[in-house]
Amino acid sequence: MVATAGTPVKTKAAGFNCPGCGASLTLSTAGWSVTIACPTCGAVLDAQDPNLRILQRQTDRITVQPRIAMGTRGNWKGLPWDVVGCQQVTITVEGTDYSWMEYVCFNPFHGFMYLTEYQGHWNVVEKLKRRPVEDAGTTDPIRFNGLTFKHFQSASAVTTFALGEFPWEVNIGDTVRAHDYISPPYMLSAESTDAETTWSLGAYTDGKALARAFNIGGNLRSPVGVFANEPNPHIASASTVGRTFRYMFLALVVMLVANVAMARKDTVFTGQFNFDRSKGDTIALVTDPFELKGRDSNVDVRIETDLENDWMYLNLAFIEETSGQALDVGRQVSYYHGQDSDGSWREGSRNDHFRLGAVPSGKYILRVAPEGDNLSTQPVHYKLTVKRDVPQYLFYFLAFLALAIPAMFSYAPKASFEQRRWAESDHAPVSSSSDDDDE
Repeated sequence: MVATAGTPVKTKAAGFNCPGCGASLTLSTAGWSVTIACPTCGAVLDAQDPNLRILQRQTDRITVQPRIAMGTRGNWKGLPWDVVGCQQVTITVEGTDYSWMEYVCFNPFHGFMYLTEYQGHWNVVEKLKRRPVEDAGTTDPIRFNGLTFKHFQSASAVTTFALGEFPWEVNIGDTVRAHDYISPPYMLSAESTDAETTWSLGAYTDGKALARAFNIGGNLRSPVGVFANEPNPHIASASTVGRTFRYMFLALVVMLVANVAMARKDTVFTGQFNFDRSKGDTIALVTDPFELKGRDSNVDVRIETDLENDWMYLNLAFIEETSGQALDVGRQVSYYHGQDSDGSWREGSRNDHFRLGAVPSGKYILRVAPEGDNLSTQPVHYKLTVKRDVPQYLFYFLAFLALAIPAMFSYAPKASFEQRRWAESDHAPVSSSSDDDDE
């Protein structure tokens, strides 16, 4: 925020003595300044009055040490600027005072420029000659220079200290209603009095660059916390990872679609069988031959049973007829259910499913040898279904996780930074609480 108001009025004052304390003063912005605050007694003088009329006396002047000394000449973006004034502005939020410094810089050919500093965060500020595009309310977005600014904070800002020359009439205790809108690294500020509203645009600036430009040196303070319009340093890395994730995810989707489209999904064998232990039905059976066609690919096997509080074990062997080479697999299926003091329960499943990877093409037979509980006399009916070249989704799910997890980790610092930024605003996230003193 920059508390500015009014239009500069030209005078011809130069060197003089303060009528309040007699201290020697020099007016650096003759013809521009409206008021000057004496650095010795704090009196605010009318720079337009040849007799330097005292506008305000300070009996309990706040002693503030500016980080940039009055009269300092700096070079910013190729132009010389003299620091001619500074003021401290304070807002009170929930009983706590927050103060920042504003520096008035002058160039006789370009007028005024302003620097603001709060806890090591700096902005270079300019007054706007045209109003931004406002929506209906003070908290609605503001549009300016093709950017959309979100409302950040509104507060009453009070001038609590002044020193040097100002192109407006400054008085200790001056109050404006300030509304800040941000689109990092920029901040729009509207400051209103009963008479008018002025707008300014601040650009977040590296303090080290300003320290070099204005020879701040050892007075430079390291930034504390996250400032309202401070650029998020994690955006670039998060954007790079996010862009890579999108490209890789798109490639993964293309691969999945191609896999599904090219998969044969052939049902090469279906058979229904009976396992009756009461008849001594424990001899292995061999199915009719079936053919696995095409490239080496997976074989999907599904087992469906009518087990009831029972179990069975299947020894399966896929045997290639020409070579006699076998692929052996053992699968147990069990299903139990009942009721106890805790209610109904069940365990296991009547069905099973597994997949063999990269099985060569050829003619095969399936050898099936069932086993089960010898004490059980209940027959078990089961069905075997064999499919060739079925799309595999687990690989793509794991690949998606491998892409998504780094993307989420890269987003976390960015989100944390934004959370800390908005925690200081009028729109801070509200944390839920289960505490209720009335209960």
